[in-house]
Amino acid sequence: MFDVAVVGAGVIGTLIARELSRYRLEVALLDRSNDVANGSTKANSGIIHAGYDADPGTNKAKFNVLGNPLFDELCDQLDIQFNRIGSLVVAFNEGERATVEQLYGRGISNGVAGLRIIEREELQALEPNLDDAAVCALHAPQAGIVDPWEIAVAAAEIAAENGVEVFLNFPVEDIDRSAGPFRIISQGGEVEARCVINCAGVFADRIHGMVAAPSFEITARKGQYFVLDKSAGDLINHVIFQCPTREGKGVLVTRSVHGNLLVGPDAQVIDDKENLSTNRDRLDYVRRSAGKISKKIPFNEVIRSFSGLRATPSTKDFVIEESRQARGFVDVAGIESPGLTAAPAIARHVRDLISGIMGGLEEKKDFNPLRRKVIRFMDLPDERKNELIRKDPRYGRVVCRCEHITEGEIVDAIHRKVGARTVDGIKKRVRPGMGRCQGGFCGPQVLRILARELGKNPTEIVKNECDSYILTGSTKYGGIEEQVHGQF
Repeated sequence: MFDVAVVGAGVIGTLIARELSRYRLEVALLDRSNDVANGSTKANSGIIHAGYDADPGTNKAKFNVLGNPLFDELCDQLDIQFNRIGSLVVAFNEGERATVEQLYGRGISNGVAGLRIIEREELQALEPNLDDAAVCALHAPQAGIVDPWEIAVAAAEIAAENGVEVFLNFPVEDIDRSAGPFRIISQGGEVEARCVINCAGVFADRIHGMVAAPSFEITARKGQYFVLDKSAGDLINHVIFQCPTREGKGVLVTRSVHGNLLVGPDAQVIDDKENLSTNRDRLDYVRRSAGKISKKIPFNEVIRSFSGLRATPSTKDFVIEESRQARGFVDVAGIESPGLTAAPAIARHVRDLISGIMGGLEEKKDFNPLRRKVIRFMDLPDERKNELIRKDPRYGRVVCRCEHITEGEIVDAIHRKVGARTVDGIKKRVRPGMGRCQGGFCGPQVLRILARELGKNPTEIVKNECDSYILTGSTKYGGIEEQVHGQF
């Protein structure tokens, strides 16, 4: 029996689980997937918004402005990189100036610090590769960039280190409360809990419907992106937005925290909440729209395209509340943009809701908020590299040449709490496969290391989900063991 079960291990669910792990609670973190951060979080733009976009008085505005300043300490505790590079909403004609001024006024109402409107000359000095049509922009210095899935991975790791039990491959099929506590039912078993927190992303309305009458609906909006090689990362210096429309913030251009250039997304409403395909027409739209920002984007440097789904609520605002029909059931639903920015503030608010439901919470004296430091070998000075190799020669063996990732880093990612069990799990945690070759050279070596460290046959190692097999059997050159340990 758990005190609290958190359904959904994206950035919202993992940060809530981390926050609750501070207290004397038995907490379960459940996810339908084979790893944490496999839903919307995996395809998030990684932008920490300043807070000028949402209408004053909404949950979006409130939690965006509360969440933004929490990221410096949060990322320090999680041992992940966070850069406040600032953002620009650019007007590309005088007709769009009114939108920039409206956003400025909205930001002031929301309490966003440091906002100002800059004119063409200063704008071109800040961003010399912008299209010449740019006339002015809203500058928000508090905006930043971060790795969204690394936040979720690190938060889950800290939660687990502090006692949270993680259940992966646990798709919730029903929730029953006929006999007291919530009984959360999956193919793989059941979990009982006094309280349930619904952080199920695009499926949050389905989870809500298991315990109460419908009160909101979640629509999936697909967004497609281009990722460009790091050689293109210095093209721009800020997060660059176009003036928003009814459909959203539109196609943006930003560099990632790791130095790539990210272009996208579009916005397309879809019925299939598991459809992550990309298509040429939509990507062509992204390319054309981004051309309005800069004609200098080197699309010949694209190394990957991908899509993600955003959970758009019928309420047009975040749904964060205890159900009136099912006491102890808390919805945290419809957390679309600026959900990543709002996440740490939402986690604190949900903690307070749980405290009210349970009549108070008692803090643990031994809670540890600090993640064990991650060794990023190529960022170390030479003296430290040599010292580390002497202690563990695996740090001297480079597996991913594009991203300069060593075997030692991969092994460490496997053996941490909520460690990697798949090729994509390694990719999310330490980046082999994120570079120009997209895993073409390092992928087989990563598979071999996973099989060795987990004590599995290489055919059991999957790319991501349980059915995404990579190896199926022997070839004419020999058995699987010979392939993996000899050829790779």
